[in-house]
Amino acid sequence: MKIIIQKVNFAKIFVNEKFKGEIGTGIVAYVGISNEDTEKDINFCIDKLINLRIFNDENNKMNLSLKDVNGELLVVSNFTIYGNTKKGRRPSYTDSAPAEKAYKIYDLFLKKLEEVDTRVETGEFGEYMKIVSENDGPVNLIIDSQ
Repeated sequence: MKIIIQKVNFAKIFVNEKFKGEIGTGIVAYVGISNEDTEKDINFCIDKLINLRIFNDENNKMNLSLKDVNGELLVVSNFTIYGNTKKGRRPSYTDSAPAEKAYKIYDLFLKKLEEVDTRVETGEFGEYMKIVSENDGPVNLIIDSQ
């Protein structure tokens, strides 16, 4: 499992051109699921997502986590994260899990996030989405469970 995270001041998500949700200060998390991902990968990624110290403390140092700042999450499924661009000009997505397996892992990921005391908004798996956000920093990182 790979998650591209962006620290944001705010973000909004639209699904099929209709407003779906928004967050304030927090993280936009683009979640990619591979063929090998299991519940162990989900647990690792959630722990990192909630506890990474990427928010500024009173001394302007990145020393606080999403949990520490009562931040919010916008979670977006994104199979293109596993796109391979090494050959040719068209990405290959063979490392991405097939839709049926990816949906099961993504759904379990969201269910486990419900156990964390954090406000979560989501897009819709497999649908066309637009995300409008204001990056803060910018801070962009990749969480990789492999």
